[in-house]
Order: sequence, then C-alpha cells, then structure tokens
Amino acid sequence: QVQPVESGGGLVQPGGSLRLSCAASRILVSVYAMGWYRQAPGKQRELVASIAIGGSTNYADSVKDRFIISRDNAKNMVYLQMNSLKPEDTAVYYCNKVVRPTTWGQGTQVTVSS
Repeated sequence: QVQPVESGGGLVQPGGSLRLSCAASRILVSVYAMGWYRQAPGKQRELVASIAIGGSTNYADSVKDRFIISRDNAKNMVYLQMNSLKPEDTAVYYCNKVVRPTTWGQGTQVTVSS
C-alpha cells in the first residue's frame, strides 16, 4: 500500500464529533509535516489542519478551535479530532504530506446533517 488509508468518517448531526484516523503507509509521519485535507462537492481540495515534524499545529480559520490534529510516530498514524461539527464541514477528508503530497488515498466521507 503506497497511499495513505483514511477511516472514521460517517454521518453525524450538527454539533457532534468524529475522530478520523490515517494509516500513513509508506509515508513516515515522524519525518514529514502531515496534513488533513478535505474536498467538498464542487470545490477544490483544501488543507484544514497540519502538524509539523516538531509537533506544532496549524488550522484553517474555518476549523480553528474545533479540530485537533495529532500523530503517533510509533504507529505511523495521523488523527483528526473534529468537534462542534457544522454542515459546511461535509466533505471527503484525506491525509497526506503537506509538501509534495504523494498518491492520494480514497479518503473518508464526513456528512454533517440533521
């Protein structure tokens, strides 16, 4: 498996929470800045959260104070805790390197709807 494998998406009501997981496969999360991206229907893929090698994090304004990115170097995993979800968070979520992303995985669908 070359590309990352994302999981944890689903249907959730507004205000709910989800935790996404990413098995980074051949990408070593300990040596690359990693990010979570999302693509909503009819829109371009956007970077919503990133974590640097040193552990510092950055978030898009649209998800700041609601989403938390983390990683587990030993398991080579990246996570995205999503809280206070809104309908506009509905999208397919992907993880990948921040610089020169590699082959994209299938992503995981997140749908926020009542």
